[in-house]
Amino acid sequence: MRGDIDNIDPDTVADFGREWRRFDQSIVEPEEHARAFGEYFAIFPWERLPRNPVGFDAGCGSGRWAALVANRVAQLHCIDASPAALSVARRNLGDRQNIVFHEAPISAMPIADASMDFGYSLGVLHHLPNPLAGLAACVRKLKPGAPMLVYIYYAFDNKPAWFRMLWQASDYVRRAVSKMPFPLKAAVADVSAVLIYWPLARTAQLVQRLGFDISKWPLSAYGWRSYYTMRTDALDRFGTRLEHRMTRAEIQGMMKASGLRDVRFSESMPYWCAVGIRADAPQAVKT
Repeated sequence: MRGDIDNIDPDTVADFGREWRRFDQSIVEPEEHARAFGEYFAIFPWERLPRNPVGFDAGCGSGRWAALVANRVAQLHCIDASPAALSVARRNLGDRQNIVFHEAPISAMPIADASMDFGYSLGVLHHLPNPLAGLAACVRKLKPGAPMLVYIYYAFDNKPAWFRMLWQASDYVRRAVSKMPFPLKAAVADVSAVLIYWPLARTAQLVQRLGFDISKWPLSAYGWRSYYTMRTDALDRFGTRLEHRMTRAEIQGMMKASGLRDVRFSESMPYWCAVGIRADAPQAVKT
C-alpha cells in the first residue's frame, strides 16, 4: 500500500489537507506570526548558512513558516504529501519567486541527496508511521555540516505527574474524536477551543501578569495567541489520528541515529524544538 511505502498515514494526510483549507492562516496577525516564528526558530543557526542558501521545508502545510524563511534564503523547497495543503501553500506563497513546490511524501522528496544547505520539519515527523525513517530521509538531503531543525510533540517529560495524567485523559478523547467525520470533529475542536483553550490560556495570561509562575499551567503557551490559533491547534490536537509523543532523550537518540551531530534543544516553549548538524559521513539508519 502507498502509505506503507511512503511512510505516511493516508487518513492523517487527508485530514491535514482539510485542516489547512479550514484554517489557511491568512488572517493571523503579522505580529503573532512573527512571534511564533521566533519561538520555533529561536535556536536555528542562521549564521551557519552560506551565502544564498537553498533549503527545504519538509511538510510545509499552509506555508506559514516558509513565508518568513523565504525572506532569508535564496531558494526554498516546500514539500507536502497533501495536494490540498499544497494548494493552500501555493495560494499563500504564490508571489514568492524563490519557492519551489513539490507534492511528495518526505520519504520521496524530489531533491538530490546531499544538496541542501539547511532543512526543517516542524510538527510533522510525529505524524508519520515511522518518525526515524522520516527524519533520516530529511538528513540525506543535507550537505555535510548543514543544520536540520525539528519540532516533535513532547511526552511532557519536563512536567509533573498530574500534568501527564491530565494529558493522558485528553488523549483518550483525541482517539475517539479523530475517528469522526471531519465536519463533526472540527465542531468538537471548536467547542474545545471555546470551553478549554481560551479560558485556560487567558487565565494563565492573567496569572502571569500578577507575577506568578505559569510554567506548569495547562495551555499556558496560548496566553498571547489568538482565538483563531487556538481553534487551529484544537483541531490539530483532537482531529489527528496518528501521533507519537517523545521524550527529550528519545528525540536526541533519533536525531543522532539519523546522522545528526551537535544536537541542541530549545529550553523554552514550544517543546521540543531541536537542531542538529549533518555529520560528514552519517551511519546507515535501520528503520
